[in-house]
Amino acid sequence: MMIGLYMVINQSNLIKKLIGLNIFQTSVFIFYISVGKVNGGSAPIFSSTETLYSNPLPHVLILTAIVVGIATMALALALVVRIKKAYGTVEDSELQEKDPKC
Repeated sequence: MMIGLYMVINQSNLIKKLIGLNIFQTSVFIFYISVGKVNGGSAPIFSSTETLYSNPLPHVLILTAIVVGIATMALALALVVRIKKAYGTVEDSELQEKDPKC
Protein backbone atom coordinates (compact mmCIF):
# COMPACT_ATOMS: atom_id res chain seq x y z
CA MET A 1 0.00 0.00 0.00
CA MET A 2 2.77 2.40 0.92
CA ILE A 3 4.65 1.74 -2.32
CA GLY A 4 1.58 2.82 -4.30
CA LEU A 5 1.04 5.90 -2.15
CA TYR A 6 4.72 6.84 -2.47
CA MET A 7 4.53 6.55 -6.25
CA VAL A 8 1.44 8.76 -6.41
CA ILE A 9 3.03 11.44 -4.25
CA ASN A 10 6.66 11.34 -5.44
CA GLN A 11 6.54 10.68 -9.20
CA SER A 12 6.10 13.50 -11.69
CA ASN A 13 5.28 11.24 -14.64
CA LEU A 14 1.52 10.79 -15.01
CA ILE A 15 1.82 7.16 -16.18
CA LYS A 16 3.90 6.28 -13.11
CA LYS A 17 1.35 8.02 -10.90
CA LEU A 18 -1.41 5.88 -12.43
CA ILE A 19 0.62 2.70 -11.88
CA GLY A 20 1.10 3.73 -8.24
CA LEU A 21 -2.62 4.38 -7.91
CA ASN A 22 -3.32 0.93 -9.34
CA ILE A 23 -0.91 -0.70 -6.85
CA PHE A 24 -2.57 1.18 -3.99
CA GLN A 25 -6.03 0.15 -5.18
CA THR A 26 -5.02 -3.51 -5.48
CA SER A 27 -3.63 -3.50 -1.95
CA VAL A 28 -6.95 -2.18 -0.64
CA PHE A 29 -8.76 -4.97 -2.50
CA ILE A 30 -6.49 -7.59 -0.92
CA PHE A 31 -7.07 -6.04 2.51
CA TYR A 32 -10.87 -6.21 2.18
CA ILE A 33 -10.79 -9.78 0.90
CA SER A 34 -8.57 -10.87 3.80
CA VAL A 35 -10.89 -9.19 6.33
CA GLY A 36 -13.88 -11.05 4.86
CA LYS A 37 -12.29 -14.47 5.43
CA VAL A 38 -13.55 -16.42 8.46
CA ASN A 39 -11.32 -19.21 9.78
CA GLY A 40 -13.22 -22.48 9.65
CA GLY A 41 -16.07 -20.86 7.74
CA SER A 42 -17.76 -22.46 4.78
CA ALA A 43 -19.85 -21.23 1.89
CA PRO A 44 -23.27 -19.95 3.00
CA ILE A 45 -25.27 -22.94 1.76
CA PHE A 46 -28.26 -24.07 3.80
CA SER A 47 -27.65 -27.23 5.80
CA SER A 48 -29.33 -28.91 8.75
CA THR A 49 -26.18 -28.83 10.92
CA GLU A 50 -24.82 -25.88 12.89
CA THR A 51 -22.09 -24.40 10.67
CA LEU A 52 -19.92 -21.27 10.72
CA TYR A 53 -20.44 -19.33 7.50
CA SER A 54 -18.22 -16.85 5.69
CA ASN A 55 -19.88 -13.67 4.51
CA PRO A 56 -19.72 -13.50 0.68
CA LEU A 57 -20.59 -9.78 0.54
CA PRO A 58 -16.99 -8.41 0.79
CA HIS A 59 -15.91 -10.65 -2.08
CA VAL A 60 -18.82 -9.58 -4.26
CA LEU A 61 -18.18 -5.92 -3.53
CA ILE A 62 -14.51 -6.32 -4.44
CA LEU A 63 -15.47 -7.91 -7.76
CA THR A 64 -17.55 -4.83 -8.50
CA ALA A 65 -14.70 -2.56 -7.37
CA ILE A 66 -12.27 -4.38 -9.68
CA VAL A 67 -14.52 -3.72 -12.68
CA VAL A 68 -14.91 -0.06 -11.72
CA GLY A 69 -11.14 0.21 -11.16
CA ILE A 70 -10.38 -1.16 -14.61
CA ALA A 71 -12.82 1.27 -16.23
CA THR A 72 -11.37 4.17 -14.26
CA MET A 73 -7.82 3.18 -15.22
CA ALA A 74 -8.81 2.99 -18.90
CA LEU A 75 -10.34 6.47 -18.71
CA ALA A 76 -7.27 7.85 -16.93
CA LEU A 77 -4.94 6.38 -19.54
CA ALA A 78 -7.09 7.86 -22.31
CA LEU A 79 -6.82 11.27 -20.63
CA VAL A 80 -3.04 10.91 -20.39
CA VAL A 81 -2.92 10.15 -24.13
CA ARG A 82 -4.93 13.33 -24.79
CA ILE A 83 -2.63 15.34 -22.51
CA LYS A 84 0.40 13.97 -24.39
CA LYS A 85 -1.14 15.01 -27.73
CA ALA A 86 -2.10 18.47 -26.48
CA TYR A 87 1.05 19.38 -24.54
CA GLY A 88 3.70 16.99 -25.85
CA THR A 89 4.64 15.70 -22.39
CA VAL A 90 3.31 13.69 -19.47
CA GLU A 91 5.65 15.17 -16.85
CA ASP A 92 3.79 17.11 -14.18
CA SER A 93 6.36 19.90 -13.82
CA GLU A 94 6.51 20.53 -17.58
CA LEU A 95 2.72 20.63 -17.78
CA GLN A 96 2.58 23.30 -15.07
CA GLU A 97 5.17 25.38 -16.97
CA LYS A 98 3.22 25.15 -20.23
CA ASP A 99 -0.19 25.82 -18.65
CA PRO A 100 -0.05 27.64 -15.30
CA LYS A 101 -3.78 27.03 -14.73
CA CYS A 102 -3.09 23.31 -14.04
